[in-house]
Order: sequence, then C-alpha cells, then structure tokens
Amino acid sequence: MQPTLPANCELKQFDRLPDGLLDVSVEQLYRLIPEPSLFHLPGKRSETLFVSVLLHGNEPTGFLALQELLRKYRDQTLPRGLTLFFGNTQAARFNLRRLDHQPDFNRIWPGTRIEETAETAWARRICRVMRRRGVFASIDVHNNTGLNPHYACVNRLDETFLHLGALFGRLLVYFTHPKGVQSGAFAEFCPAVTLECGRPDQPRGVEHAFRFIDSCLHLQEFPLQPVARQDVDVYHTVAQVTVNEQASFSFSDDSADLLLSHDLERMNFTEITPGTVLGEVKSGQMPLIARDSDGKPITEQFFRLQEGQLQIIRSIMPSMLTPNERVIRQDCLCYLMERLAI
Repeated sequence: MQPTLPANCELKQFDRLPDGLLDVSVEQLYRLIPEPSLFHLPGKRSETLFVSVLLHGNEPTGFLALQELLRKYRDQTLPRGLTLFFGNTQAARFNLRRLDHQPDFNRIWPGTRIEETAETAWARRICRVMRRRGVFASIDVHNNTGLNPHYACVNRLDETFLHLGALFGRLLVYFTHPKGVQSGAFAEFCPAVTLECGRPDQPRGVEHAFRFIDSCLHLQEFPLQPVARQDVDVYHTVAQVTVNEQASFSFSDDSADLLLSHDLERMNFTEITPGTVLGEVKSGQMPLIARDSDGKPITEQFFRLQEGQLQIIRSIMPSMLTPNERVIRQDCLCYLMERLAI
C-alpha cells in the first residue's frame, strides 16, 4: 500500500483532465490521480460549482457520476465553471474507506478536532483556493454501506442550503457533528450539501447524482422564496453512536461483548420505539457511546441494559446502521435523528 502524504505535500491543481479519466475504473484511478487533486474546468458562467468525490475510497458513486457528466460535455462548454476534487484514490484502489495509516478524509477539514497532518493542511488550502475563486455551490458525494434511502445533508438551515438539498430530494438531514467534514467547511462561504446515494453497487445512485450535478450546473441562482415546507422532510442529527474501543462486537460471534442484531440496518430511517432491542451484551457494561454535537457523552439519554439486552429508551430514528464491522469501527455504529420543524 502507498505511504501517507508527506508533510510537505503541495496541493495539486490542474486546468485540464488527465487523459483516460472518462474510461478508467475507480480501482485504477490512482494511476492517473495518485494524490488528492483539484481540477478547474471553465464554463459559460464564471462562478464555479465544486464537486468532491472519493473522500471515502469505498464510495465510488460520485466518481462514476462525474464520468457520466464529463462524457455528456466532452465536446461542449460547461454551463458554468466546474471544480472537481478527487480525494482518497489510494484507498479506492483497494475499495476501502481509508487505509489504516490514513485519517478519514471527511474529518480533516477546517473545524476538525483531529491533530494537524498533511491532509488537514491541504484541506485548509482547498478552502482558501475556492473561497478566492468564488463558489456557486458545493456538492460532496457519498455512499453508505447499510440500507438507507437517498438523502441530502446540510450543515445550515439557511434557505439556499434547503433549496440545494431539496433539489436532490425531499429527505434532508441537518447535522453539526461530526466536526471536520467537507460540507461544514464550505458552508462558511457557499451553499453546501452532502449527498448520500445509497449503496455503492446501485446504478440508480449514479444516475441520481449525475442528474443532480447537471441540474446545479444549469441553475442560474437560488429561488428567493422559502422552500415549501410540505415539500421536504427535515431531520436533525442529535447524536453519533460509536462502539467503545475497549468492547468487542460482532453480528455473528456469540463470544463478543456486544452481539448486534443481524437485521439492524433495516431500522434505518424508521422511527423505533422505546424497548427496541439492538443486541445482546455479555459483559454487563454499556458498550456504546452516544455523543451530542459538542462531543459530550449522552449515552444514558438513549440506551440502557435490561437483562442482558441493549435497548433504546426513547423514540428515535437511526441512520447509517450497517453490517460492515470495519466501517463501524472506523466511523460509527449509527446516527440518531429527530424530525425538525422548520
């Protein structure tokens, strides 16, 4: 596997795409773009649309959507300027979220709480570059590993952000935690959205992302009137749930401290009621940690142990539940959400 970025790594910027980009597989993309890089493409309108893909190497939908978009405009001028950012191509080589020695590329942006690295330095540099260039809107495209609908995430409830998210679909999630995400950093100077396009093996996610990006290229301005409240369902992330690093967990190993229910992901975007069982606990110790938007532990507000069962104690809606144990350990078990009246 490739070494991490050197401490003195300069952000790579180009004004043309590498030959072969439209046909290369995501696993071979690292041969064309070995390091995180920006590509600035001209368009009829100067204020640029920023699109970020592959911050997580096992989430290829954004890259595949861009290939489709670039094929469409291969022989014509883009409707507006387009800046493309290709993130963790080295992890994409192995279909991994990140390599073991790497930070999460969607936790390194301004506002992050992780230590200074080469990656946090170039993330700051990208924000400075794009703030100067002028950004019409920012789009960060992701997949998830569990059963989830397509939805858009915003870090502000300003009308322009809601309009941008509603262009993707009626299901919107407002979140302010975790810190250091790309959309949160760009939200400081332009409307920004994160797209969650379902599992990476679903072609409809590619088509949905392609159509959304293409629509944003043609959008001249955001509507002045507020988003019609009956047209969107907005949820607020109130907690991020992780498994305690000292606790073992599994979906199949009975000897693990926490044996999670095998059909856990079917609870995504479903309001679950108090008493719902998420798994069995062998150790007698609470294996989960729920944190609010400030990182404060609030586990007891959501979970309890009852006769060896891990139970929810209040009505809540989870998202991002996944059977992928590596992803759970690298990121989190899930997010907990409540409906937001706006």
